[in-house]
Amino acid sequence: MAEKRDYYEVLGVSKTASDAEIKAAYKKMAIKYHPDRNPGNKEAEEKFKEAAEAYDVLRDPEKRQRYDQFGFAGMNGQGGFGGGASMSMDDIFSMFGDIFGGGSFGGGFGGFSGFGGFGGGGGKHVEKGADLRLKVRVNLKEVASGVTKKFKINKYVTCPHCQGSGSEDGKKETCSKCKGSGVTYRNVNTMFGHMQTQTQCDACGGTGSVIRNKCKHCAGTGIVKGEEIVEIKIPAGVQEGMVVNEKGKGNAARWNGVPGDIHVYIEEEPHPELLRDGQNLQYQLLLDVPTAILGGSAEVPTIDGKVKIKIEPGTQPGKTMRLRGKGLPVVQGYGYGTGDLIVQIGVYIPENLSREEKEAFEKLRTSENMKPGATAKSNFFNKFKKMFE
Repeated sequence: MAEKRDYYEVLGVSKTASDAEIKAAYKKMAIKYHPDRNPGNKEAEEKFKEAAEAYDVLRDPEKRQRYDQFGFAGMNGQGGFGGGASMSMDDIFSMFGDIFGGGSFGGGFGGFSGFGGFGGGGGKHVEKGADLRLKVRVNLKEVASGVTKKFKINKYVTCPHCQGSGSEDGKKETCSKCKGSGVTYRNVNTMFGHMQTQTQCDACGGTGSVIRNKCKHCAGTGIVKGEEIVEIKIPAGVQEGMVVNEKGKGNAARWNGVPGDIHVYIEEEPHPELLRDGQNLQYQLLLDVPTAILGGSAEVPTIDGKVKIKIEPGTQPGKTMRLRGKGLPVVQGYGYGTGDLIVQIGVYIPENLSREEKEAFEKLRTSENMKPGATAKSNFFNKFKKMFE
């Protein structure tokens, strides 16, 4: 099985390419490797499918963000076509009909009506509601367990008077121009042969029907401005900058079409004591000199509250301790296990001492146990050397 190529490489665009650049690049690739222009060419067919898979991911903000962060591992059950090559030509054509405006070639390329598939068989146009963007702030505790938040959002909602039909009396008439099909056709001759183009009917907006008696509350659109309480589910393990897509919770669509989505942009609230490092958490523990020398215990914060840890006698500054499973989970199974809490230990050296304290330390100054031996010096130098490797 051939190794997958980077989706940006497949389409020949940079990782910062705009939506328009990605669409244009895919259109160019699709025309170049279209089966009508390459009859019987298996290699061209595979490149055609490969380009379609890349476009399916990069055109979708959520899939693209996940691919940029996790690569192909983030696409399992989410993006592409689950392999691309397993998709039929009809599937690809029906998904990306907007690229070529539903045109179909005939005769000039061997009779394969590939671009006709892009139009999805001339189906009626269904309105899509506009998407919304929302910023949501979460703290580490919410990141650890996931959370559902409620928001009151101003958006377009279905007209309650006409129930979204746009008609005052609930009646619609079949469009006389397209005969209810929602599309009109035009035949032209091109350098590639005879071509039939299919376009959305301008008389009915592609719906196949017209409203004579428009609803007075929504002016025949089927939607009005309103408010709605929306629940946003934030999965465990999210990070700053991630985008969670809430399907169907955006603006209502005209004439009971498909509602838009809400793109939820994640912002993290900083924790007062813990620092995040991917799935792991970091904490700086500052010990007093007696505890570092004699040993004892210390409290460290976790997401769920404070825990006590044992301090061994002779604990050195710079030592790290790892509390397994006290970190953060991965996002929706993309990775393994739960992170750890890593405690980095420092030792506080007092700047001001009383006379009695100074006398006590003066007595210890001459003790051989208070002086670093050869092993301690070697270990210290090795740690220092690693900083420059």
